[in-house]
This record gives sequence, structure tokens and C-alpha cells, in this order.
Amino acid sequence: MHYKYKSKPFAHQKKALEMSWDKEVFAYFMEMGTGKSKVLIDNIAMLYNAGKINGALIVAPKGVYKNWFDQEIPNHMPDYVPKKIGLWRTDPNAKDLKPLFSTGADLHILIMNVEAFSTKKGMHFAEKFLNSHKNLMAIDESTTIKNPGALRTKNIVSLRPLTKYRRILTGSPVTKSPLDLFTQCYFLDPFLLDQSSYYAFRTRYAVCRKINVSGRSVEIVVGYRNLPELSEKLKPFSYRVLKDDCLDLPKKTYMKRIVELTDEQKKVYKQMKQEAIAFLNGKMVTSATVITQLMRLHQITCGHFKSNDG
Repeated sequence: MHYKYKSKPFAHQKKALEMSWDKEVFAYFMEMGTGKSKVLIDNIAMLYNAGKINGALIVAPKGVYKNWFDQEIPNHMPDYVPKKIGLWRTDPNAKDLKPLFSTGADLHILIMNVEAFSTKKGMHFAEKFLNSHKNLMAIDESTTIKNPGALRTKNIVSLRPLTKYRRILTGSPVTKSPLDLFTQCYFLDPFLLDQSSYYAFRTRYAVCRKINVSGRSVEIVVGYRNLPELSEKLKPFSYRVLKDDCLDLPKKTYMKRIVELTDEQKKVYKQMKQEAIAFLNGKMVTSATVITQLMRLHQITCGHFKSNDG
């Protein structure tokens, strides 16, 4: 389709979009540093331009979900797309979240941390949002829902019927075992892997053995099988790329940033450096050895001060 990018895509990003943009479900298994966030943002904009969606729910780990709001969307979402963006917080009645439920032609984007889906408040807000728009729902770092027994996994999967389009993003779809794939793909569509449950999936692709633990019989995974078959099943709805595959990626850029210590940090740092002892707010910290002294100096430069009495 005709689409005007805000930031120029690399060849592998264009390929990912060509494969996925209008599909109802897709997995971006793209290594960190290959720009999977940009691909998702362009995909959302393409679907909006085509009149297929007017809402998007992006779910990401707590440590990175704010980056979508502060950096990724401002850097890559075309300016010509009218949008209302909201960042989840524990107060669902916050004034800046109300525009997410307004009517009109704008694209509504809600960004939530995955941990919120372990709470009733977070689930209720997500359900309300999804019921208000024609949506795409995306899980960034989708291995966060790899545990089929986790409450947040069950809750996120239960939202699937409320969405028209679904995406998962991760550079490492398998962290410990191929079984990690099941709930990630189940979120997309329960029929993609031809297994009705996690246990049926495990029976097909894992080798298990029973052991006795405290008088109980427990089944453990000791190996894997049929992995070429599993790999073939993933191909129709996923795109895998590594940095080494991307010949047009720019070389790494190294930058030196100088951060000045505060006056209080300078005073404490000087004390520790010269006397191996420092005071702050009436608390004392000492170092008995050179290696401990170096650790204390590092802590001070990082804004951390732990006194001898804790």
C-alpha cells in the first residue's frame, strides 16, 4: 500500500511490513537493535490509514513501556496521523486518560505495562478501552506471557476476542525451552500451532520423564522433539531476523556523556577518597579495604549512599 514513513525504514523493516501489515495476527521475532518497535508503529499507522483500526493497545514490561510514549511513537509515528495517546497509571480516572475514550476520527493509543494485567483495575481499564474501538493489540517482549499458569498471561489471552489484529514482538521467542512459544502464539490465535492446550503442545514437542519427589510422581521435561515441524508451523505468521542478517544497519555509535556531581556528592566523594570515611545526613559509611572504598566511590557517583547501620 501507499504509505509515507516518518523515519526511513531499513530493508528488513520493509520486508517485515510487507509480510505482515494487513494480517490479523503476526509475530515479529526480531533481534534487539533491528527496530521492531518502528515496524509495529508503522503497521499501526498503515492499518489506521486503511480504515481498519482506530485504536491500539501496546503492552510492554514496566521497565520499558514509558519509552513507547516518550520516544518510539514520537520518533516513528507519522505526524499526519491524528492521535490521542495515553500512558497507563494506577489512577484510571486520571484526566489525561479520558481522551482515549472520545469519539471522532483520531487514532487512540493506550500503552500499559504487562504487570498491570495482574490487577482487576488494569484489566477493567483495558477491557473498557478495547470495547471502545476497532483495535490492534500488541505484546512487546512477549516472553513475559510465556507462563501459561500466570495470572497476567491468562488475563491477556482472555482479551483476544476483543481485538481484530494482534502482534507479538520479541528478539528471543525462546528463552529457556521451545515450550515458551505456546502461550505467545496462543494469544495470536489458538489454532496456529494445531494444539488445543499447553499440555498437548508439550506432549508433541517435549520428551518427559516421571520422577519421584517426596512420595509424589512428577513429570519433568528431559528433551525436545519434532522441532523442525514446529519451525515450519511458525513461518506463515512470523518474521525472524538477526542483526547479522541486516547488512544496511549503521555501525555502532559510541558517545561519551559527562554528568556533573552535585555539591553534596562532591563533598561525600572527597571524604571517601581521602579518608575512607564519609558522612551524609548524620549517617556514616566506612570502607576497610581498597576494593570496598572503590565500590563506595562508585555508589556515591550513582547517587546511592548506604550507611554502616543500613
